[in-house]
Amino acid sequence: METAFAKINLALHVRARQPDGYHDIETLFAFAEDGDRLTASAGDGIRLTLSGPFAAGLDAGPANLVHRAASELRAAFAVTDGVVLHLDKHLPVAAGLGGGSADAAAALRLLARRWRIAPDAPEIAVIARRLGADVPACLASIPAYGSGRGDRLTPLALPGLAGQPLLLVNPGVPLATAPVFAGWDGVDRGPLAATATLAALSAARNDLTAPATALAPAIAPLLAWLDAQPGVVLARMSGSGASCFALFADAAGRDAAASAVAGRFPGCWCLATRLR
Repeated sequence: METAFAKINLALHVRARQPDGYHDIETLFAFAEDGDRLTASAGDGIRLTLSGPFAAGLDAGPANLVHRAASELRAAFAVTDGVVLHLDKHLPVAAGLGGGSADAAAALRLLARRWRIAPDAPEIAVIARRLGADVPACLASIPAYGSGRGDRLTPLALPGLAGQPLLLVNPGVPLATAPVFAGWDGVDRGPLAATATLAALSAARNDLTAPATALAPAIAPLLAWLDAQPGVVLARMSGSGASCFALFADAAGRDAAASAVAGRFPGCWCLATRLR
């Protein structure tokens, strides 16, 4: 079994829009201890099955990132064994938590072990970059500073933050990445320091919060509510939204907020966890 760890962006600065429509960003990646779960068993070819609260509507065919990751890894290393992958989907889709990217990365890790491929084989990194901008960060699933499209990575320490109680909340609104980036106002508000101290994080920002909130107004009251909870040390939107996160000083504060959030925001999804 392999966990597809939920990704959060502790901060995300958008620096420029390129002629091809992509954006130069600077971001601080971190990962929760929990996420989707992926298992593998013997089979012919590549097959994917799905379960879990967010499996409905997902394509289990070749277009699925997990299926693509398995197929590309098998081809790159001329593996003859087939595999049946089962994805237990617990992270919401189009949520800013790297769900599809994390799932693909988990498939690469799991199948590299199963097929006795060196985890640091350069072909794996090439496949990860081809699958999506967040997949390289999710492949390592360790704190990192990302630049370029988010795929130029420098590992980071999280002084005082590793193991921090973490609450993830999604207001029940799927939000595609492309329209959020398209709504960015084009203003470069300055660089992001390659450090993840609480002081540095407090001075940082997520430049996609405004365009995401324009598309999903439920983000604004959720963020304000999280920020006002006792024991919160940082509350912010993750990625392109609509999920938000809050870091707490202790587990008691996190659990109290987790118990209260559903009553305040009916239909929301939340996960009480910790930073890896």
